[in-house]
Amino acid sequence: MSEEILINFTPQETRVAVMQQGVVQELHIERTASRGLVGNVYLGRVVRILPGMQSAFVDVGLERTAFLHVADIWQPRETATERPIEKILFDGQSVLVQVVKDPIGTKGARLSTQISIAGRMLVYLPQEKHIGISQRIESEAEREMLREKITRLVPADEKGGFIVRTMAENASDQEFANDIAYLRKTWADIREKARVSPPPSVLYQELSLGQRVLRDFVNPETGRIVIDSRENFQKLTGFAEEYTPAVLPLLDHYIGQRPLFDLYGVEEEIQKALARRVDLKSGGYLIIDQTEAMTTIDVNTGGFVGVRNFDDTIFKTNLEAAVTIARQLRLRNLGGIIIVDFIDMENEEHKKAVLEEFNKALARDHTRLTVNGFTALGLVEMTRKRTRESLAHILCQPCPTCGGRGEVKTARTVAYEILRELLREARQFNAREYRILAGPAVVDLFLDEESQALAMLSDFIEKPVSLQSEPSYSPEQYDIVLM
Repeated sequence: MSEEILINFTPQETRVAVMQQGVVQELHIERTASRGLVGNVYLGRVVRILPGMQSAFVDVGLERTAFLHVADIWQPRETATERPIEKILFDGQSVLVQVVKDPIGTKGARLSTQISIAGRMLVYLPQEKHIGISQRIESEAEREMLREKITRLVPADEKGGFIVRTMAENASDQEFANDIAYLRKTWADIREKARVSPPPSVLYQELSLGQRVLRDFVNPETGRIVIDSRENFQKLTGFAEEYTPAVLPLLDHYIGQRPLFDLYGVEEEIQKALARRVDLKSGGYLIIDQTEAMTTIDVNTGGFVGVRNFDDTIFKTNLEAAVTIARQLRLRNLGGIIIVDFIDMENEEHKKAVLEEFNKALARDHTRLTVNGFTALGLVEMTRKRTRESLAHILCQPCPTCGGRGEVKTARTVAYEILRELLREARQFNAREYRILAGPAVVDLFLDEESQALAMLSDFIEKPVSLQSEPSYSPEQYDIVLM
């Protein structure tokens, strides 16, 4: 089945939609404002050593100096005794460090001198020699087979070690070889930059969502990667040339007037993926409730269609629901414990067929999951590994009006929708000026953190944009008035 990957870039966020046969299968969103520093590698300079705390402050070019504790300083395994920090470091020394914890409040970032670089299947440890296996891979035979495979694929001159990640259980030799080559190249680049750069310098940044698409998302079914920004198309082309050359022929720059996500119906799918109710073609519907402990999915027939066909209606509704639920789990990125309440079926053959259809639909999922059969209560219990925040947690916040029983979009989400809507309006109508009417939180955001984004858009459309705060508006409500 041919697959397309759409990448929508704005200065504020990157959004990725994975499409199969014109239908959205996965959504990924990364916001510039919330990108962390964890994983970044810097050439820092020691500015102060605190023997009493066995710590050092290191300037890595951030707003505040970062913190390095003696326990986070890598020392060769053969070192018999722990040395105090004042015997390891000195003031003014250049030191290669990696961020292990983001700055919080008044505290600077936490550092380590043990470098680790994550790939798709492997984590590379350039200072270690051993090959480790993720603890989540429990089968001893599987662990041994993976260890032997990596040992065989690692080049003879390799001085570093590797950890096999959980998702690599079924990876091919070629996938492992690609990952090893990518990780070694990345480490070689870090070392070269460290050799020629003055401290403080950033040597490596954890990949952006766009770069991770090229490294992690592409598979044999991927036919095209469509990018709607010239600047980012050029950046990703440069990244692909250096690290993932096999992906280069797939890159395609979209230059159409209509927004990319509008063209493919992705905006509509995002709105649907935030709704509690999902309608099925058969007339039935799903109710999806995400709670702290678990996610529950309830399947309903909708309308009653008569006694003789009722069993058949239930069976067909459950079959359609099984496929839709599998897709909704990917779209919403729901993780943890998931309970599915299919409509009760008396027929054991029907139960078996629904479960088979469900497992078949779930097989497309790249995330690790387990599915148990029907329980005594007729429920299907399953787990899906949490790999990132769910779509609702990224785009929404607990509703202040209903005390957290429901959810509304954040002011930032509404602000970005307004920016996109403004762009559409500007392309359709030639107004003298545009006025945004929105709730106070959205207007405050445009006056403060997103003022530059609004100014950039105003310059781009070459028309003035004014703001009007409306205290009576709900958090998601806004209007754009053409003056």
